Amino acid sequence: MPVCYRHSSRETGVSCSNCGRPICPDCMTPTSVGMRCPECAGDRTKVVRLPRRDPSAAFQNFVAHDPRTWAVTHWLMAINTLVFLFEVATGVTLLGNNVSGTVYEHGVLFGPSISGYGSHQYWRLITSGFLHESLIHIGLNMWVLWSVGRLLEPAIGKVYFAAIYFAALLAGSFGALLLTPDTPTLGASGAIFGVMGALIMVAHARHLPLWSTGLIPTLLINFVFTLAVPHVSIGGHAGGVLAGLATGWLVTEYGEKRDKRSYVLAGCAVIAILSVVGAIAVAGGHGLFPNGTQI
Repeated sequence: MPVCYRHSSRETGVSCSNCGRPICPDCMTPTSVGMRCPECAGDRTKVVRLPRRDPSAAFQNFVAHDPRTWAVTHWLMAINTLVFLFEVATGVTLLGNNVSGTVYEHGVLFGPSISGYGSHQYWRLITSGFLHESLIHIGLNMWVLWSVGRLLEPAIGKVYFAAIYFAALLAGSFGALLLTPDTPTLGASGAIFGVMGALIMVAHARHLPLWSTGLIPTLLINFVFTLAVPHVSIGGHAGGVLAGLATGWLVTEYGEKRDKRSYVLAGCAVIAILSVVGAIAVAGGHGLFPNGTQI
């Protein structure tokens, strides 16, 4: 039987939880980590503090600065710009005081041309998302697309990003036709709102602070702009962001599960198909808001 290291005549079966030396009842000091000898009991337990989480640093880790990782965003910006140049070449002015011309007239979203008077020009559901009425219109949209695309695309991959973009574009077309089918509507903002919605879902799933990183405030500011500025497509923006939230949820739930990754693309396809069917169904109606070109 061991004896106390301080009292050699006292046998004991207890040892110091820190140094391991045998100690008798007179030498024991109870602590939260067991019995300790007098010397070890006088030492304070060292506390290791984890570094404070910096929300801005976490957000920066979410951002990929290498442009090669967000190539789809570049292609979308290039296509939108090229189409706008064709618009200008065929009649649209840079300042937007004359919105007309061959490209505009054959590509703008307009209910009667999709489901009315014998017309079935379904391509307008897509082409309208690449048309813009002025240099300011396309400039603002491309700046927002670059801002959110360079965050979301590297985080989820090119294929998911492209699927989300086009699902949101079609959902935006459905939303615009649901509210204003007899109003010409154009612009990439429905799809861009979808990218914003998906970005919020992915950032939330990865525990990024949505307020301090500016994601929620940016979305709210854009919706205030949508409601406050005349001739801005409320339905297009709402449809786009709802599709983005839904597809973003699919990515967070199934995008990183090897056996369920196909669920994401299947879900995007379902949203796109339902949007097309819904858009065709409501294109011949009268909607809820008066006429006037929407952006």
